[in-house]
Amino acid sequence: MTDYAEVIGDPISQSKSPAIHGFWIEKLGLDAKYRAHHVTAEGLADYLAARREDPDWCGCNVTMPHKQKVIPLINRLDNVAERVGAVNTVHRAKDGALVGRNTDVAGFLEPLRDHLARQHYFRMARVLGTGGAARAIVAGLDEAGFTIVLTGRDPEKAQALLNELSGGEHHVAPLSHFAEPTDFAFDDREGCCDLVINASPLGMRGQPPLAFDWSHAPPGSIAYDIVTDPVETDFLKSARETGFGTIDGLSMLIGQAAAAFVHFFGVEPPREFDTELRERLVA
Repeated sequence: MTDYAEVIGDPISQSKSPAIHGFWIEKLGLDAKYRAHHVTAEGLADYLAARREDPDWCGCNVTMPHKQKVIPLINRLDNVAERVGAVNTVHRAKDGALVGRNTDVAGFLEPLRDHLARQHYFRMARVLGTGGAARAIVAGLDEAGFTIVLTGRDPEKAQALLNELSGGEHHVAPLSHFAEPTDFAFDDREGCCDLVINASPLGMRGQPPLAFDWSHAPPGSIAYDIVTDPVETDFLKSARETGFGTIDGLSMLIGQAAAAFVHFFGVEPPREFDTELRERLVA
């Protein structure tokens, strides 16, 4: 009898989760498996009903389009998942209940940990995108004390998302606003933390490019792209060429997987091998 966990979604063949969790299982020598399992919206309830009865099943990661649809099918949510309104990890608790968690918030914030440990006079994040990924990102940034400028094709959708997830004084702008150059004179950013985050699929392989002019970013900004295919996006390339720091999508992907791994298998993943893991993921 071998413990196992899964990632479920529709489609699912593109998921890097089996490679990540399988790498850690191998390094730790665990008697466990992690696999991808295709689950449609119509089959989601039956999938969870069957797994509840399987003593070897440790849980599953949940990807699109199930992150919200899974909520009424499980027993309870942790505080983060309840606030975000989306679940990306389900695991069995000691009492047998199925618990829904959102590790996307922790995964997104992980590569920013050193920056957030510092004192800042002001923190501002320009977040591009209003889809499912933006929910976790907005919630995490709000908790970390950022003023958020949320942009999307539909400003009303952006405002509704902010109203739902945050009580702070944030702002909305159309995505097109950032496509054209600006001559805005930014003030002294000493002691500030500025982020520009692509939380959209734009720039992903097979998707349209993301049009962002870096004159909209204050000096010292950090560009963060959650896209993982390709890892080196045009958004990050242009940011680096302009002199900004960058964080790629594998950082968030690995971070959220690490938080889930503990709930599945009860041990911390061996993060000292992150460089080797990254090489395997981009090979």
